[in-house]
Amino acid sequence: MENNIIVGRNAVRELLRSGRDVDKLLVMKGQRTGSIGEIIALAKKNGIVVVEASKEKLDQLADGLPHQGICAYASAHSYSSVEDILENARSKGQKPLIIIADEINDPHNLGAIIRCAEGSGAHGVIIPKRRSVGLTGVVAKSSAGAIEHMPVAKVTNIARTIDDLKEEGVWVFAADMGGEAYYNTDLNCAAAIVMGSEGQGISRLVKEKCDAVISIPMYGKVNSFNVSTACAVLLCEAAKQRQG
Repeated sequence: MENNIIVGRNAVRELLRSGRDVDKLLVMKGQRTGSIGEIIALAKKNGIVVVEASKEKLDQLADGLPHQGICAYASAHSYSSVEDILENARSKGQKPLIIIADEINDPHNLGAIIRCAEGSGAHGVIIPKRRSVGLTGVVAKSSAGAIEHMPVAKVTNIARTIDDLKEEGVWVFAADMGGEAYYNTDLNCAAAIVMGSEGQGISRLVKEKCDAVISIPMYGKVNSFNVSTACAVLLCEAAKQRQG
């Protein structure tokens, strides 16, 4: 069992009261009354996502420990805010360079994206609260320590966050097929690059909010790179333009 998975009613209640960042709460289907109901109410008051799960799923997560119908994913690292990310750029006298990870579900991919962002000099990563992996132990390990240096903000609505970034003068680029070749795109500006999920890519609403679409030309038989590989390619180009 990962050390960031907390099981049992008392343990989860104390976790929520501690103020530690919590990614989500898993509650066994059909259990919403009594002390579990109180814990759910506390979670929602704190803006924490609550999802139903089967007994088998909870048994697997608890790894033999008595879960009493409830488990929580505590974050392996504290979250930052979008303002923290912008301030990170301002404090260095640099134009913001931000990665928006739209519904990335594989912790290894998110960890690799955080590692790429840190290594290329980006200022932060933004992820959604729902339908995305959070800062789990696997993400932390996959980032190879970069999670300690890279601000990660978790937001309720990616589309609304894009609007907010635009108001701050940030240009938002969707990494998807059918756009301008990335090496012909001016990334030496206040920029946010949106990377889509492993299976579905960038959601329609999020893509519509972006200022432009940029693409990586493919010359083999497959039509795309893994999302973390694509992120590395785009970030290295942005870093080259900024350092050049």
